[in-house]
Amino acid sequence: MKIYIVATPIGNLEDISLRAIRILKEVDFILCEDTRVTRVLLDKYEVKTPTISYFQHSGLTKVNQIIDLLKNGKNLALVSDAGTPGISDPGNKLIESVLKELPEVKIEPIPGSCAAIAALSISGLPTDKFVFYGFLPHKKGKETILKEIINNKFTSVFYESTHRILKTLGKLRDLGLNKQVVVCRELTKKFETVYRGKIADVLAELEKGVSKGEFVVVVG
Repeated sequence: MKIYIVATPIGNLEDISLRAIRILKEVDFILCEDTRVTRVLLDKYEVKTPTISYFQHSGLTKVNQIIDLLKNGKNLALVSDAGTPGISDPGNKLIESVLKELPEVKIEPIPGSCAAIAALSISGLPTDKFVFYGFLPHKKGKETILKEIINNKFTSVFYESTHRILKTLGKLRDLGLNKQVVVCRELTKKFETVYRGKIADVLAELEKGVSKGEFVVVVG
């Protein structure tokens, strides 16, 4: 019995490894954040494996169902909607639960896309040490984290939604006007755009252009 932690594309469906496709075909079930999203990828590569929904609000009943499958010798693959499971999604909680119940189970990574690493790789900012914040809180504690990012001696990277990107960058600008920032929008997708410069300049570019999409922000 094994659980494979399978990274999937963050946008461009060609960004998946041959090994990942093979594993998805060989396992007994695929655990999906959203089965409808994953189905698009599976159909492209003719993967017929049955899927099971597992996401942030899945309760103990679903976790126990997954543990029972493992107890019955089934091999499972865990995928998220995009990127590497367990990075800013509930995959790590599932792994923790499985290991408590079945410490002998083998958990194997099938590496691939991760939006944070993709953004860091093209940022041109120091990446020998960096701090990853995932999705910032919507309200409570956000100001404290933004101050920490501005004062951080290492490069910082976080995710932000289309609804909050302008407001978040505005707060960062007020806290650290001259900081260098790289903002990546819709990485690997048709409308991929990368903005570079001081926070105020990047914010001005976004305000007069398109601020829709998924964002990765890298702060020097």
